[in-house]
Amino acid sequence: MGDRDAVSAACAATAIGVLFETFSAGGCRSYLLGCDASCAAILIDPELGLLDRYRGYLLQQGLTLRYVVDTHTHADHFSASRQLGEAFNVPVVMHRLSPAPHADLRLDDGDMLMTGSLKITALHTPGHTRDSMCLVMADRVFTGDTLLIGGTGRTDLPTGDPDELYESLFEKLLRLPGETLVYPAHDYKGRGHSTIAQEIAANPRLQVTERTGFVRMMRDLDLAAPTHLTEALRTNMSGGKTVTELLAEAASRVPFMSMTELHGRLQDDRSELVVIDVREKDEFESGHIPRARHLPRGQLELRVNNELPDPTVRIVTCCEFGKISILAAATLRELGYTRAVALDGGVKAWCEAGYVLDRSPVT
Repeated sequence: MGDRDAVSAACAATAIGVLFETFSAGGCRSYLLGCDASCAAILIDPELGLLDRYRGYLLQQGLTLRYVVDTHTHADHFSASRQLGEAFNVPVVMHRLSPAPHADLRLDDGDMLMTGSLKITALHTPGHTRDSMCLVMADRVFTGDTLLIGGTGRTDLPTGDPDELYESLFEKLLRLPGETLVYPAHDYKGRGHSTIAQEIAANPRLQVTERTGFVRMMRDLDLAAPTHLTEALRTNMSGGKTVTELLAEAASRVPFMSMTELHGRLQDDRSELVVIDVREKDEFESGHIPRARHLPRGQLELRVNNELPDPTVRIVTCCEFGKISILAAATLRELGYTRAVALDGGVKAWCEAGYVLDRSPVT
């Protein structure tokens, strides 16, 4: 049976006796499917901050977790797949192109997961990432970041490709039956789901149906990098350390500068100290430390060589609360900026100390 035939067969089935629960955290969506008869369960795109909620729901419903699935390597949140796989002794499932070494079961186009009455077919949909896949059930599809409600996944992050996204959408995903329910990995407006037909009719990005125009549209998008981009990718690709662990490790390798010291240096016109604010643009423009340069954490490794060609310059990094700046300083040191330090505290503490902010826009 070919890939498209396998997907069509999955859509033709009827979902009977399936328990279904959606979990949300800051716009991230994860989904738990349970077989009412066998009490077997599959968890899709789990988020690290919701570990206790997943455990509680499984216990409350008397379900036994059989698979944990990530639809792709996430860049915008920390996956709980490795932790859940170890805790419940179940396989972590990803596409065969996933770089994550902790993936126990790797799927290809048309491969199916079966447990109890649950049947989920993998549909490889690269574009947002090379390893992106959608998961097709009887009456619904879990689209990861490939197709969102009223949007699509971005293609400007590592392994993204707008040409591949075009093919994944128009030549694969949108050929599912129009009544197929769409459950994405993200939604920031409180919407539960959509349908393939609704997205074809009303999704602005899907109105650009010609390949060249679609690719141009995706390449022209000017999107802010996700918070914790570098740390999320490192953690999700390796199944490694959490943010707390990364912070503790980075703090042991990075010197700090006090606010008093920084304030004094900023009063000295001869000081060559470079202050880098690693927050997002709107946060920076709401008020930043005088003389600070804006270099978002998610773009640090991509832009720092152009912004600071001299690796011997002394740098102090700052953020809102004094945590992300530690990770940024550690990254700069790894990149050869061996005089990078982190501010002891963040912009919020700077204000509380009575120091002034500059509200000049990003230039």
